[in-house]
Amino acid sequence: MSERVSEFEQSEVEESEMDEMEDPAVKRRLESVGIEFDPKKRSATFMQVDQKTAKASSFMEGVEIMSIRTALEKYEWVEDYFWRIVKREQDDFTKIADSEEVNGYFIRSLPGYKVEIPVEACLYLRKAGLKQKVHNIIIAEENSELNIISGCTSHPGIRNGMHIGISEFFVKKNAKLTFSMIHSWESDIEVRPRSAALVEENGLFISNYVLMNPVKLVQMYPTAYVEKNATAIFSSVIVALENSVVDAGSRAVLRGENASAEIISRTISKGGDIIARGHIIGSAPDVRGHLECRGLMLSENGKIHAVPELDARYPNVDLSHEAAIGKIAEEEIFYLQSRGLSKEEAEAAIIRGFLELDIKGIPDVLKREIDKAISLLETDLL
Repeated sequence: MSERVSEFEQSEVEESEMDEMEDPAVKRRLESVGIEFDPKKRSATFMQVDQKTAKASSFMEGVEIMSIRTALEKYEWVEDYFWRIVKREQDDFTKIADSEEVNGYFIRSLPGYKVEIPVEACLYLRKAGLKQKVHNIIIAEENSELNIISGCTSHPGIRNGMHIGISEFFVKKNAKLTFSMIHSWESDIEVRPRSAALVEENGLFISNYVLMNPVKLVQMYPTAYVEKNATAIFSSVIVALENSVVDAGSRAVLRGENASAEIISRTISKGGDIIARGHIIGSAPDVRGHLECRGLMLSENGKIHAVPELDARYPNVDLSHEAAIGKIAEEEIFYLQSRGLSKEEAEAAIIRGFLELDIKGIPDVLKREIDKAISLLETDLL
């Protein structure tokens, strides 16, 4: 059982800039991506404003949190994890992120510790036109458990800029890592996450992604490399509003015996364009994988393009997929109206039901945080 402690990293952000975070509009934006800065509800917290570390505090033993710059100075071995499963030369955006000014967070659960209370991490874009460059290293050591809420957002009124986030996850033997990323941007911001996870024997990696606000472009395709008896689960809820382009998906490479993966996505177009990708590669005996993509069109504009891929490279594998795209069924609306709801209330209830996912293996406390963030975002959506 983890005990309460207090460890802090010196902030690089001016006091006047931190005072901005108390503005009601800013607080609401932070809350909408699951950020509270309440040590009673968090095991650790991190915040980066543009390229500067604003907060880095651990409140419980068994979990370390600090800026990636500090981690590289404190531990020589952190360098061995840097660019290990995401390659520097992967594309133009990884090359941009490979710079001296890059910052980001280092989060680590120590061997044997079950840190069920969520860690929170916020990447905040404050300066208009900035290319925010981030490199994160997350490690769940052997027999540990780590739960993270990562909220990425921009300052109210800052409508243009770019966020480039490199994240490398390492789930050691018999460890469990749950990572939930919630995005809330502005209409002319480009977002380019580049992520990969290495899930060792008997490990469990759960990745959740939520996007329900305007954005110019999101392009991401995280990959999990899954070893013997390990599991990777990806779940996403994506809403593309007018003029938004979202090209997102997940890939699982099942390369150990009895490895398994599940990729589930819910997408809604309200005038935006969505490419919903999913790819499961079975390259070891007795692996199992399932891919599910469901889309809902709520506008005559926009589009949803589902791209499910199954790739068997070994004879004894079990891979499956299902995909469906459509509109709200009129009979569902009529039924709910017969129960006393207005048409608008009926549509809202159907959309909420569509967006709700039964995410496997996620702790109740983390599920409540995600549901709360979705509820706040739904206020604008509906």
